[in-house]
Amino acid sequence: MLSQAQRTAILELSAQGVTKREIARVLQLSRPTVRKVLRSNSTLVPEIQRAEKAEPYRQQILELLISCKGNLVRVHEELTVGGAALSYPALTAFCRRQGIGQTPIVPAGQYHFEPGVEMQHDTSPHEVEVGGKKYKAQTASAVLCYSRLLFFQINPTFQRFDCKVFLTDALRYMGGAVERVMIDNTHVVVLRGTGREMIPVPEMEAFAEHFGFRFVAHQIGDANRSARVERPFSFIENNFLAGRAFASWDDLNQQARQWCDRVNSTYKKHIRAVPRELFAIERMHLKPLPAWIPEVYRLHQRTVDVEGYISVHSIRYSVPVSWIGRRVEVRETRDKIEIELDARHLVAHVRALTPQPQRITLAAHRPPRGEGVKRADPHPEELAILRAAPEIAGYVTALKQKGRKVVALALRQLLRLLKEYPHEPFLAAVGDAARYGLYDLDRLERMILRRVARDYFLLLDTDSDPHD
Repeated sequence: MLSQAQRTAILELSAQGVTKREIARVLQLSRPTVRKVLRSNSTLVPEIQRAEKAEPYRQQILELLISCKGNLVRVHEELTVGGAALSYPALTAFCRRQGIGQTPIVPAGQYHFEPGVEMQHDTSPHEVEVGGKKYKAQTASAVLCYSRLLFFQINPTFQRFDCKVFLTDALRYMGGAVERVMIDNTHVVVLRGTGREMIPVPEMEAFAEHFGFRFVAHQIGDANRSARVERPFSFIENNFLAGRAFASWDDLNQQARQWCDRVNSTYKKHIRAVPRELFAIERMHLKPLPAWIPEVYRLHQRTVDVEGYISVHSIRYSVPVSWIGRRVEVRETRDKIEIELDARHLVAHVRALTPQPQRITLAAHRPPRGEGVKRADPHPEELAILRAAPEIAGYVTALKQKGRKVVALALRQLLRLLKEYPHEPFLAAVGDAARYGLYDLDRLERMILRRVARDYFLLLDTDSDPHD
């Protein structure tokens, strides 16, 4: 098939008086081909008029495409069973030319951003090895749209607290704030609505106002709108995470920051520039950060359990034993867990992320081995027992040491026996129990009942006359 340029050359050479033989020799064509072009006297390439083999089966193809759920392999099999003499390539070519079962091709667009206008933020799940264990973690990434400066962190979870921590670190890394931050309709930021109708959570909106930017969301399905931040995730997974293991989450994010410094200083073919050099221009257009950036924190209210711990995200942190049963306020920051009883009593722990659950105990929160916890005052039940029956003080002391029940429960049961039964049978039964070393209070109660039955409930002799 001759091109339009070849046809134009043949006609022009013929108009100049060049012979057909010479034209064929110069253009390396056959003389019949030259004669055919001269007869047509047109530079237009003629269309091939050829019948489509699949045209007779067009309606059948349309029906089978629906029943076979768009699978052309199944459509071809059904056509063959029905007697159609049609190859699979002929079928696919026919469908492609006729637009049957084909998604219309839409040309790709291009987004242009001025310096300091937009930063895109998104998250993606990745598998990482931390401390010898593998975790399904969340990679949070932020990219300046003009300079393509990249910053990311990886954490085991990504909630609203983690989002604020990440964005604070990202803005500090970039040295300023942009006008808007593009997000992917994430529930961490979005209260309701999508795209242009998106309304952010008041907490996140106040956070953005403090730094001078606003959250915007792209339309659902318009992933190209956030392509600046989507593209690096594959690079992070196949370059940074490939073959790397980390001692801790802090070690992971420190290495991630160093990797970002190196990548941002490397020439990028797709932008034909170095991000760090473009950032030198963009930085002049960023909004300055506030003079004071408050530390991101999360508040919890907890009651210290009987073992002297409070729990945050299934991780238990120790407090002084004197705080047992007291209500405390827990302040969770990126690096610390601060437990406050009042303004003068504060305990700080290093915040642990994994594994869950676990216990973290400070040495100062446990008495030296063998000393135990000294109780300032005896139990109220013990005081009531000793006031009513001081003669069983020895048994009460032995009961606290050798009884199998919790001391408070044992004293409470002993006080109940003292109140419910006559004094003499009670004291006699306790005396026998102390003599034989019996500290089972249920058995002690049966001993009291036998004495009560013997001393207070005398049975009459039924064989004798009651009137005698």
